[in-house]
Amino acid sequence: MTCTTTDPTHHAPAPPHVGAGAWTLPEVRWALVAVGFFALGALAQVTGQPAWHFWAFYLACYISGGWEPGLAGVKALRQRTLDVDLLMVAAAIGAAAIGQVFDGALLIVIFATSGALEAVATKRTEDSVRGLFDLAPPTATTLNADGGEQIVDTAALDVGDVLVIRPGERIGGDGVVLDGASEVDQATITGEPLPVDKTAGDDVFAGTVNGTGTLRVRVTRPAADTVIARISAMVTEAGASKARTQLFIEKVEQRYSVGMVVATVALFGVPLMLGESLQSSLLRAMTFMIVASPCALVLSTMPPLLAAIANAGRHGVLIKSAVVLEKLSTVSQVALDKTGTLTEGTPRVTEIRPLASGSEDELLSVAAAAETPSEHPLARAIVATARDRGLAVSAATHFSSTPGRGVTAEVDGDRVEVGSPGLADGAVDAMRVADAIERRGDTAVVVRVDGRTAGVLGLADSPRDGAAAAVAQLTELTGSPPVLLTGDNERAAARLADELGIGEVRAGLLPEDKVAAVRTLEADGARVMLVGDGVNDAPAMATAHVSVAMGRTGSDLALNTADAVITRDDLATLPAVVALARRARRVVVANLVIAATFIVVLVTWDLVGHLPLPLGVAGHEGSTVLVGLNGLRLLREGAWRKTPR
Repeated sequence: MTCTTTDPTHHAPAPPHVGAGAWTLPEVRWALVAVGFFALGALAQVTGQPAWHFWAFYLACYISGGWEPGLAGVKALRQRTLDVDLLMVAAAIGAAAIGQVFDGALLIVIFATSGALEAVATKRTEDSVRGLFDLAPPTATTLNADGGEQIVDTAALDVGDVLVIRPGERIGGDGVVLDGASEVDQATITGEPLPVDKTAGDDVFAGTVNGTGTLRVRVTRPAADTVIARISAMVTEAGASKARTQLFIEKVEQRYSVGMVVATVALFGVPLMLGESLQSSLLRAMTFMIVASPCALVLSTMPPLLAAIANAGRHGVLIKSAVVLEKLSTVSQVALDKTGTLTEGTPRVTEIRPLASGSEDELLSVAAAAETPSEHPLARAIVATARDRGLAVSAATHFSSTPGRGVTAEVDGDRVEVGSPGLADGAVDAMRVADAIERRGDTAVVVRVDGRTAGVLGLADSPRDGAAAAVAQLTELTGSPPVLLTGDNERAAARLADELGIGEVRAGLLPEDKVAAVRTLEADGARVMLVGDGVNDAPAMATAHVSVAMGRTGSDLALNTADAVITRDDLATLPAVVALARRARRVVVANLVIAATFIVVLVTWDLVGHLPLPLGVAGHEGSTVLVGLNGLRLLREGAWRKTPR
């Protein structure tokens, strides 16, 4: 663990796939070299090689891993700032001076590894924010004054420009639909699982994907003020605001550094001036440097935190740093996204209601036949359900699709229409069934055959397995039910909340609304853990006390902005990792008490009596080993429990 002050937003991510770019960072290369030399030195020492062999390897570890913090400490001294890292390097050198070269090399390895992981985290986050702008297309088609089309850069779009958005294209700017009808996939912005029908007067967002219709859109915001651009700005701003919380650490670090240096110099100079021998004064000062060095305090925190991180990783939770684990231990309120987090993110057929003489299978089969050529998510869900039931699905001909209404096709000589509840106009039974389906938060799809209403299908996004149990356990852990924050419609959100036992629902939220909701919760004193998966969740993730992303469904920005990632999408790991973090915190507190007690006793002995150097080293190293072993208990399988206690 490095003692330098860093931005906690960009702390060390455990690197299962840090990317090829990480190895181009000098911090990573030097850390690898230092770890390699340390391993060779330890191997030589354990196998009984001559002392000069392992000393040579350890000294190479000192140089490769310690030159950077040492140089940074020297530069800080030039600016009249004392850095604890410099003192730790000095303590490592002091350890080598009295023969404890292994311990000094271990400290150097901790410094180098932590610095490398911080550099990787910073690079990944910066790359993620830059990559956000790739969601919006680089160019857009605009209409000029005489009605002709021209291709322009989206960065040059201004309020009043009219865009032509053809089927399958990404929308280049935020605006309002002037003409046309289509369905738009805006999951990256609102998190809604299904495309939204857009007609004249509806708002659209840059970076969202047009469906099967053509739209004319008037730009209402300049390129620098689109929702996508604001998401990027909010992520950056929230990260910067977190960095300011480290000011307190800087003050403590500086005072400790000054106190340690003053005490060491005094212990050397004062006895010398009072007539004590040079060797005796130097030995007392060196003993103080060793016993007062915070090695045991450093190892009080890192072994338990890293052990907990490793244990969580074995169970599918990637915790990006020890700082994140500490934050997880203090969570008092959980805020959950809906689509892709609590739900699978893909619709499924929930109800089949034939209204004519046919059976459920016949209704589903004819609907699936008409929908087979369609790429709409609802169509895919209907076709998949028919295939899962083993139904025969006929080939469709004369297929056509009308955005906002549905599809029409000829199936076995019959004209089949599948689409919105508007198809049921005049059919009282169908309208009643469709209304009941929509009132509970599902999507209603009407099926007509040769102009007669054959039935109604209900579709909904299904909750993840174990979602209800996870919500109940989180409620028990934090003392308050989780809050649902979603861009989806209120009825669908309320239905899911009732099903899972969530008390508070905030629906229809844009990214900035989620940020405001998180800030409101934290203004009331809550330490919020936000769990999400989409680009639309990233700003709120960066704002929250701590954030968790769903790994399989999460966007790149959400995964990089989040402090932790659930790689297996198992919601049961949420309460388990919070409980593990709290156990790690208790172990850290116990270790700090042990380490502080040893330091106080040894320093007091050295100041008021005569502490023999071997005994001082033994006490110092003994406390270090003790707290290290205590922390490693969290590696055991028993430390992870999906049912928190």
